[in-house]
Amino acid sequence: MKTIYNVYFLCSFITLGGGLFGFDISSMSGVLGTSAYTNYFQVGSGQYKQGAITCAMPFGSLVGALVSSFFADRYSRVLTIQMSTILWILGSVFMAASNGIALLVVGRAIAGICVGISSAMVPVYQAEVAPKEIRGRVISLQQWAITWGILIQYFIQYGASNIDGGPNNPTQSTAAFRIPWGIQIVPGVILFLGLFFFPKSPRWLAGKDRWEEAIQVLANLHGNGDINHPKVLAEYREIEEALRVEREQANSSYQVLLEPRMFKRVILGISLQMWSQLCGMNVMMYYIVYIMQSTGTGSPLLTASIQYILNTALTLPAIIYLDKFGRRKAILIGFACQAVFLYIEGGLQAGFGAPNPGTDPKLDAISWTVAAHPSVGKAIIALSYLFVCSFSTTIGPTSWTYPAEIYPSKVRAKAVSLATASNWIWNCLLALFVPALLWSINWKMYMIFAAFNTAAFVHMFLTAPETKGYTLEEMDDVFNSGVPAWRKLDRKSRLEDLEQEIVQGNLKVSAPGDARDTSIPVEETPVKSG
Repeated sequence: MKTIYNVYFLCSFITLGGGLFGFDISSMSGVLGTSAYTNYFQVGSGQYKQGAITCAMPFGSLVGALVSSFFADRYSRVLTIQMSTILWILGSVFMAASNGIALLVVGRAIAGICVGISSAMVPVYQAEVAPKEIRGRVISLQQWAITWGILIQYFIQYGASNIDGGPNNPTQSTAAFRIPWGIQIVPGVILFLGLFFFPKSPRWLAGKDRWEEAIQVLANLHGNGDINHPKVLAEYREIEEALRVEREQANSSYQVLLEPRMFKRVILGISLQMWSQLCGMNVMMYYIVYIMQSTGTGSPLLTASIQYILNTALTLPAIIYLDKFGRRKAILIGFACQAVFLYIEGGLQAGFGAPNPGTDPKLDAISWTVAAHPSVGKAIIALSYLFVCSFSTTIGPTSWTYPAEIYPSKVRAKAVSLATASNWIWNCLLALFVPALLWSINWKMYMIFAAFNTAAFVHMFLTAPETKGYTLEEMDDVFNSGVPAWRKLDRKSRLEDLEQEIVQGNLKVSAPGDARDTSIPVEETPVKSG
């Protein structure tokens, strides 16, 4: 079977795993405003019931993220993601066939396990196959795929919502939600089949002492198939040295996670994923229809669709600039802007809003409205758009890129799975409690999330150093240098120096199976070949 080695294709196609997460977000938000959904599942004003339905997926994703590293370290990143797609297909079948809340919740939880696994392991695979020069760009594709999943599924939902006279028809057919939930099987099947053509991660192969395969994959990825290409040999040398040092330490990967210097990185990855949820973005995605209903301006479904388009379009600049602009700047600018937009939005809700008079049955899900002030409603919609644009260009892509690159090979899958599990814990809690928060404290919720963004800015300013321009094997130098996070490490990557030394003939790096290089001025431990 032919194997594909184009890095951009590999890192783009595999983000269908992220796209599944986007499909789920829209599969819920798009049906909330339809009569078919509200009448069939009888959610009514019981906001905790809707919260339970919504949070079933992130709960399953939490489980998937926690178990992902076990399978990924044992069976490879590619096979683990591929097997998870079977769960997505099964969960989608249950959702489309659901005859009540119980089966819907089960289907969302099963599909969520797939999303948890893929959201943890897709960035790991991307980081391990991409060269450092484009690593941020290709991992950012994960976030872009999520936005495309949201957008595509939302318009599928939007089209299906017009079945039987539209979303306000009290006798609307259940096809309004069954068709979109059934269609989301398709990307799962495409991803499952496509992964048969993917190479294993070269760093995973090296960790299994499959060195001939590892260097051949590196050569096909970065050296046009030439295992003697200087860049390939330099990267091979970096991986070999990093693994040798890790094995000399003779600690289990879980013990390494608890060592003080590594534990700081583990907490940093967990924290960034936590803040990416507590910043309020997924609230805007899951419950945007409720927010738009509270403004009393235009069609909530149509107004929300504009937000999804902006979310997709504005992720593209991050893909282009992240490797030039840097991770740290993106994180800090993102949290600062999001805090400002939410403070203003909450202030407008507080100053011009009023309790929902309850005269419109279509607005039963909200308790606060600014419908009496159309201009304020338009300003709130604009601020929501600005918030989404800010997230899409900064925190969204960086929250996936940063945790995937800051850990050494031995613990990468486990540490990233913990960071991703943090994402899903908070995603689950927010999905469960936000409907009740919107109902009970209304505008104050904006202030809570604005405060979270403020705290995130301070935390990341003090603890998150810049990582652009360094290889995965150099992250120990970045984090253990003693330089404060707000000062960039004053040194360039070793990879260019190694490559230049190889080109000049001053350093000999032998491919697996050849005699070991005895001219290298370090004491080497022979590494078992293939």
